[in-house]
Amino acid sequence: MRKKVSIVGAGNVGATCAHWLVAKELADVVLVDVVEGIPQGKALDLLEAMPIERRDVSIVGANDYAATANSDIVIITAGIARKPGMSRDDLLNTNYKIMSDVVSKVVAQSPESILIIVSNPLDAMAQTAFRQAGFNRQRVIGMAGVLDSARFRTFIADELKVSVENVTAFVLGGHGDTMVPLARYSTVAGIPLPELIAPERLEQMIQRTRDGGAEIVKHLKTGSAYYAPGAATVEMAEAILKDKKKILPCAAYLEGEYGISGYFIGVPCKLGAGGIEQIVEIKLTAEEDAALKRSAEAVKELCAVIGV
Repeated sequence: MRKKVSIVGAGNVGATCAHWLVAKELADVVLVDVVEGIPQGKALDLLEAMPIERRDVSIVGANDYAATANSDIVIITAGIARKPGMSRDDLLNTNYKIMSDVVSKVVAQSPESILIIVSNPLDAMAQTAFRQAGFNRQRVIGMAGVLDSARFRTFIADELKVSVENVTAFVLGGHGDTMVPLARYSTVAGIPLPELIAPERLEQMIQRTRDGGAEIVKHLKTGSAYYAPGAATVEMAEAILKDKKKILPCAAYLEGEYGISGYFIGVPCKLGAGGIEQIVEIKLTAEEDAALKRSAEAVKELCAVIGV
């Protein structure tokens, strides 16, 4: 029997997750959205591409959560984007209500599922889902570090004119201005990045990584990134579905790791069939540790607004 992945939110990110999932023939997919016709139309369009791609998977669209029953993984992309004149707190409170409602419905249908949270503000929404679901921390994971690291890797490969396959990078911390790209742990064919790129240039690339989402929004004007976020989410889902034991930077609920407790922070995680099977603790310099703690404080402030 094939695995089943449900995606809540059939906008650009959700539909792109569905696209990557079926293109890799990883699972049957259910696309759910509150807007009638959107998930059904996008699912049918993707389904009709499968004979061309020679992929045997089922893709259905629905407005009812009953279709998501017994999912192995549920990817949640639902939420609204910040609009002109909307405060951060307004956005937080609106998406908190959406996330709470979605998770309660998802858990009722798939009590054994693993949740991958993509909605923004990412760390606070992962915290909301964790509280609402009542799952252990292994089964609620935030997608941010894979995307942020992919952006960093893109800039490194472009700068050095090398294959992206040669580049590994780690970005820790919250998803936003306080993220912590770790140049020391980033390599090109095993060579540490600081040996290849001058400090000033490296700092510029780190800042561009922090501004990665905003740079795309600036170009698009009326939207935000979805190809790379979708691919990042599916890399996590694939590691779980195939029990790959793959170490990826993910937002995880920390219970003392890195000296942080009670919040979702981006850290290296081993992903397998059980979800987060291990949180990998790496040694940080005093400066890196301070940056990670600052990132945790920013997440704490967001969570305080919505009381999670």
